[in-house]
Amino acid sequence: MQTNESSQDSEIKHVIRSLCMMNNRFMNFMLDDNKEAAQVFLRIILGDDKIKVKNVRIQSFIQNIYGHSSQLDILAQDSKGRYFNVEVQRSDEGAPARRARFYSSILDTHFLQPGKLYEELPDTYVIFITENDALHDNLPLYNIRRRIDENAKCFEDGSRIIYVNSQRRDDTALGKLMQDLYCTEPKNLHYQEFAERMEFLKYSKEGEEKMTDVIEEYAAKKAEAVAKEAAKKTAQARNVELAKDLLSEGESIERTVRLSKLSEAEVRELASKLSA
Repeated sequence: MQTNESSQDSEIKHVIRSLCMMNNRFMNFMLDDNKEAAQVFLRIILGDDKIKVKNVRIQSFIQNIYGHSSQLDILAQDSKGRYFNVEVQRSDEGAPARRARFYSSILDTHFLQPGKLYEELPDTYVIFITENDALHDNLPLYNIRRRIDENAKCFEDGSRIIYVNSQRRDDTALGKLMQDLYCTEPKNLHYQEFAERMEFLKYSKEGEEKMTDVIEEYAAKKAEAVAKEAAKKTAQARNVELAKDLLSEGESIERTVRLSKLSEAEVRELASKLSA
């Protein structure tokens, strides 16, 4: 028989091994300080094999003293000085157009230092990888830039917003990348840069230790679920006792149902047991 400790350890391993990169936290661990993996992402999404990532950070907090601050999931910089913010959004509500606009603007205010010229503002890319087709046109990728209405020419201000539809998982490079986002086993990944990192995180003690906050989040959710279930059982037991008292005092089935909040079937079963 398993001890509680070994059972919990087995459960934690199961949780970790069921994670995929569409899980925001796990994606962070996959790309944290992992230039090679971030490079694969950006090269495929932007269709540019020459992108060279210099650094990549997760959970970058950008303070805005005049308004709303933001915590960016993934922030990478390439050798040309361009910045790339990658956000994984499983909920459609998490990827509205105005959020993309805000993230783009907060990158601008953060990276243009006092005394610098506007021309020194770096190019920025805000990339939303969405679980569903957030823009509803059944495209694998939406590349958004400002344009001039009168002549349809692009207005090149150095900012780009990109939505990636992760539902499009075909045999293109982008489709294979989207397949990898939902993959839970390193051996089944298309891109080796992801496979090596996933193998480390899921199947090594050091990797598991790095993901302590994922485990803590899981433990908190489990504790919450256990507490809810216990409260539900307590309320049910209280309602049963109330129904028994009401029936013993001669209350009708209908009134007992209303006062005890039990179902009619439950009340009738209690009544039959009391009269037996």
